[in-house]
Amino acid sequence: MMYGIGTDICDIRRIRASLERHGERFAERVLSEHELATWRARSVRWPERGVRYLATRFSAKEAFSKAIGLGMRMPMTWRLCEIANLASGAPVVVLHGGLKTWFEAQGLHAQITLSDETNYAVSFCVVEVRPPA
Repeated sequence: MMYGIGTDICDIRRIRASLERHGERFAERVLSEHELATWRARSVRWPERGVRYLATRFSAKEAFSKAIGLGMRMPMTWRLCEIANLASGAPVVVLHGGLKTWFEAQGLHAQITLSDETNYAVSFCVVEVRPPA
């Protein structure tokens, strides 16, 4: 059964400007530890690729927060929500701490998709209630 849906479009130029203004602190505020390591590795090889990575994660977390109906209120925080990739490359939501506890207690499951093109990153998230076992 559907619990919620969320979508977000993010202007990559805005993310780039935030990085220029605040430096790595901006990425540290938005990304989980694992995401931060990936962002750093991508940024070293090709800075623009790092900006796009950050923008897609920012957008995906916004879409997820809308789908669960909390926005950026506890237990939803930037760093407790991680957007990882399966071996196939498909994006997946990985939750940590209190957000994970809350999400599992609700019996929820999330599916996420993200993409970027020139100046924009876009994400769409569907959250469903898992049927009882």
